Formats: sequence, C-alpha cells, structure tokens
Amino acid sequence: MNSGVDPGLPVMAWERFWQLIEVLGCKAGIETCQGFEEGCARLTAILSCEPVGQIIGFGERLAEALYRLDQEPFGTLPVVGMGLSDGSPFPQSDDSFLYSRAAVVAAGRQAYESVFGHPERFAPFTALQCEELLYVHEEAFEQATGTEWDRLTRYDYESCSNKDGWPELHS
Repeated sequence: MNSGVDPGLPVMAWERFWQLIEVLGCKAGIETCQGFEEGCARLTAILSCEPVGQIIGFGERLAEALYRLDQEPFGTLPVVGMGLSDGSPFPQSDDSFLYSRAAVVAAGRQAYESVFGHPERFAPFTALQCEELLYVHEEAFEQATGTEWDRLTRYDYESCSNKDGWPELHS
C-alpha cells in the first residue's frame, strides 16, 4: 500500500542531485553507458549513507526530471537504429520511452538541459535503456532503513502523464 505523497519532506537541491548523477559516469553521445550497472551500485551505496530525507529527496528530483522530459516531441521519436519489417520507423513503447528519459538524466545535467526544445538531441537516447536508475533511491532507502520504499513521488514519471507535455492526450 502506498503511503502517498508527503508534501512536507525535505527536497534535495538540484545541484546535489546532479552531483550524485555524475557518480554514474555516463557521458552523452555514447551508444551504451559502459559500467552503468556498477555506476548505479556506487550511487546506491552513496545514497544509502545519506539521511533518509535526502534519499527521498533524490527520488523526488529523479521523478521530477523524468516528468519534465515526458513530452510528445520526445515520446513520438522513433527508436534510432531500428525499423519495422516494412522499413518504417520503430516507435518507442511507453517503457522504452521511460528508459530513454532515464538515459538522458544519467548522461548528466548538460545533456539533460540541452534536449529541451531540441528533439533531435533526444533522439540518440531512444536507443539507450537506463532502467536501473529508476530503482537506485528505492534500493538505497531499503539499505538505510531496512524497509521497502512504499511511497509516491510528487511527480508521476510514467510515460504520457505530463499533461503539459502531451496536451492532445489530456484535452
């Protein structure tokens, strides 16, 4: 059972969030994030030593970053390097779009900020899958508290949940 969103929780500063993301060691423009799983393990270990409020704050910032990327111009891009049998572009699924957004975040602040208003800069990330990032704060929380993450974030980062990013879907 979800405990719901707690608006009174401390929020992690964006600067600290991006410093922690750098622990992943990902760089924009590479086909795969070499060592990404190890980077997630490092980040989990670091987060698990933080105060619980900061672990939750990291989860909140991650959800917000993913939510902001949840926009039609990014979600309707085809997957780079893939096509259907008839030669037409291969569309992103809801899950692959979420994992591509996680790849943009994993690539760091500069890559993240550079895609807004420039879907062509987002396009290479459609071929990347950084799902593991979604669970880093949950695992850190479990390590720090001995209990499972059982809460909602302020922002729903599931694909197509951003009403401003998908105005046609939510009109």
